[in-house]
Amino acid sequence: MASVNWADFWLPVRLSLQVALLSSIIVLFLGVAAAWWMSRRNFKGKTALETLFMLPLVLPPTVVGFLLLVLLGRRSWLGEWIEWMFHAPIVFSWWAAVIAAVVVSFPLVYQTMKVGFGAVDHHLEDASRSMGASEWEVFRYISLPLAYRSLGTAYILGFARGLGEFGATLMIAGNIPGKTQTLPTAIYVAVDSGNAHMAWAWTIAIIVISFLLLFISRSKA
Repeated sequence: MASVNWADFWLPVRLSLQVALLSSIIVLFLGVAAAWWMSRRNFKGKTALETLFMLPLVLPPTVVGFLLLVLLGRRSWLGEWIEWMFHAPIVFSWWAAVIAAVVVSFPLVYQTMKVGFGAVDHHLEDASRSMGASEWEVFRYISLPLAYRSLGTAYILGFARGLGEFGATLMIAGNIPGKTQTLPTAIYVAVDSGNAHMAWAWTIAIIVISFLLLFISRSKA
């Protein structure tokens, strides 16, 4: 690939991995906490709340991005507060890409962990409670270790989904080279501008990364 500018090539790769790594850690904590709480409680409105959790999975990413833009934009109270707190708007920053990745990958992580916690023998949890264990101790020493396969799968799925996010990221983070341009948006621009060599280079990169993630996930199953 003699026509590939390798200096430009690595910028979206590095940023995509950075966004995917941070977002996957954040969404793993959120997904595990939500799945544990929802799988151990029954309350009025649970179905509606769970439907809300899963909504980003079926909504078009551009709709998710638009809603995030309205929620976090400079004209919203939350966006104004963030800009006042950090002296910079969050939209059109790489942090916006992280938020978009967290939102769109949350349903996958949540559902995976819910299935994992659902497979844990509740008798073991009840036995530990009867011996005086707190809910945190039950979670830490019983439920989470027994659901470790789901934990690994959830993390990999969250990472892969964050790595491939396009629509919501483009809406809230934009496509600023060297600042917010991730692999999917870089591929889109390269194709649109007729730069097939760069488009192929980035496509091969994201295919290789995604293949390795899925291979690791299946090997742990």
